[in-house]
Amino acid sequence: MTLILASKSASRRAMLDAAGVAYRSIPADIDERAVEAGLAGAAPAEVAEALAVAKAAAVAAAHPGALVLGSDSLVVAGGRRFDKPRSRDEAGEHLRFFSGQVMELHSAAALVKDGGCQWSHASIARLHVRDLSEDFIAHYLDLEWPEIGHAVGAFRIEGLGVQLFEAIEGDQFTVLGMPLLPLLGALREEGVLLA
Repeated sequence: MTLILASKSASRRAMLDAAGVAYRSIPADIDERAVEAGLAGAAPAEVAEALAVAKAAAVAAAHPGALVLGSDSLVVAGGRRFDKPRSRDEAGEHLRFFSGQVMELHSAAALVKDGGCQWSHASIARLHVRDLSEDFIAHYLDLEWPEIGHAVGAFRIEGLGVQLFEAIEGDQFTVLGMPLLPLLGALREEGVLLA
């Protein structure tokens, strides 16, 4: 069975590659804000899961018979929800807000085939952000912008972003943006991977 990853995320591709999962990548083109508008009041995990399903469904519609993997991540801190920073200045604002707080990172994945959601799952990691100085934030943005513009939370944990944190609760795959272990189980159930 053909597996399609409905994403261009380098970290999600790297996770699948390292796990030996064969797939091809076709990024989804959906209006995420429109999907979210219909989910007013929903819990962050539900929103992440709905976005993962919507991305997979959009790609699956054009590829009958294929199993499509959608994934999404979102960050909540201090009772506020954060999207990917749209500018270096906004990334700096996010980092100042996160400083000294616990950031909740919700990552979800979904498998869709022929219009039906076969499986979905959301997981959470809690990232304790240390107190960030203005000098550190400026230095960090000098080195990491614009790459972190594609990352919710304005960090790449596999790079300099690890310096933002003093503790992390949750598995590394959730932090990287996809609940990989539950996904691998679902792929075995679907016959994509050997049981």
